[in-house]
Order: sequence, then C-alpha cells, then structure tokens
Amino acid sequence: MEKSAAKKAYKLAKRPMGVYRIRNTRNDKSYLGFSADLPAIINRHKAELKFGTHRNRELQEEWNSFGESSIQFEVVDELRHEENSQTSPIEELQVLTAMWICKLEKAGYSVVSL
Repeated sequence: MEKSAAKKAYKLAKRPMGVYRIRNTRNDKSYLGFSADLPAIINRHKAELKFGTHRNRELQEEWNSFGESSIQFEVVDELRHEENSQTSPIEELQVLTAMWICKLEKAGYSVVSL
C-alpha cells in the first residue's frame, strides 16, 4: 500500500471511543475520562506523564511519587454510537462516564474526573 493510501485509510478508520481509567495500583485512586479516540488519549496521557507535563497536577505527582509501574491504563467501556442516533457521541460518553464514576465510588474507589 502506498504511503498516501495508508494515510487516507488511517484518517477514515473509525477509532474506538469510550471511557478510560488511569488507576494508581498502590492506593487505588482512579482518574476517569472519556474520548472519541481511546488509543490517542491514552497515548497522550502517557506521554504527558513521562515528560512531567500532565495537566492534572495530582496525577502527575502520583506518577512522580509512585513510579510508572504503579499506574495502570485501561478501557472500562466502549461506546458503539449509531450514525443515525439523535444524540451526539460526546453526550453519550458524558453519561457513560458519570455512570462509571458512580459505580466505582460505590465500590469504594476514590475517583477524579479528567
């Protein structure tokens, strides 16, 4: 496949969207967020943490204090948005995130929304 064709295919490909969690495995503190492109947002968080420039100061401090091996990244739920849906995928992701925050807090986790 040519480089330009591969680039076009990449741009047209649908990315998995959903809710992700960044969890400190030492103290079970969780940071929850959503994205329309899960692989990209997780890569961005990892890069910002490694370079010490993460916008969430608390998460950056945990990364610095506990180390990379104590921070776990996971997709907790994926959204399968219908093209003909009356709601936007962002609205659906916000509702899904709120549901996960409630679920994790009921399970005893300390949850911070990203």
